[in-house]
Amino acid sequence: MKKLLLTGFEPFLSFTVNPTMKIVEELSGQQIGVYEVFGRVLTVDFASSGKELLSHIEDIKPDAVISLGLAGGRYKITPERIAINVKDGAADNEGHIPIDESIHTEGEPGYFSTLPIRQMVNKLIEEGFPASISNTAGTYLCNNVMYEALHYANTHKFNMPAGFIHIPASHELAIQHGKIPSWSHADLKRSVEICIQVLGETKL
Repeated sequence: MKKLLLTGFEPFLSFTVNPTMKIVEELSGQQIGVYEVFGRVLTVDFASSGKELLSHIEDIKPDAVISLGLAGGRYKITPERIAINVKDGAADNEGHIPIDESIHTEGEPGYFSTLPIRQMVNKLIEEGFPASISNTAGTYLCNNVMYEALHYANTHKFNMPAGFIHIPASHELAIQHGKIPSWSHADLKRSVEICIQVLGETKL
């Protein structure tokens, strides 16, 4: 049985709940396709989230890594194509506001996802879930975590597929925020399960 590290985030900014946190907690310990899922929740903190992720990788020694993030306002499941070597954006949960900071000063400018993102999108659409590839993970914590995983795999020469998937808000969040698109928790969770299944079925 292969191991999959699946990460989500704690609530952040004006989002008092984070659907990725609930999905990760519910899928942890389950078998999905060829993978046993190890779910972990990361802090929304530029100083610690990357270290937490790498600690989980060192501890679990996963065969693959999928990180999840909330993209409040998006209406599709959006696997990310690329992570860039930049930290810049709104305050994290500790109040830190990075401006034009590098994630790794000696790191590559960017890393492409090594997940089968096209196949994931195609399967999601086939199953009736709106999906598309996103060409920007932004410069907030989602991009930061995606870059850290890919940088680790690249520098350690590991054949460890890794990448990031953004999901829409849940209905619970939409009720709080008003005019943002939302999906049911069941649909969000099922979409993540489909992506994991596709990863296990795809030769990379």
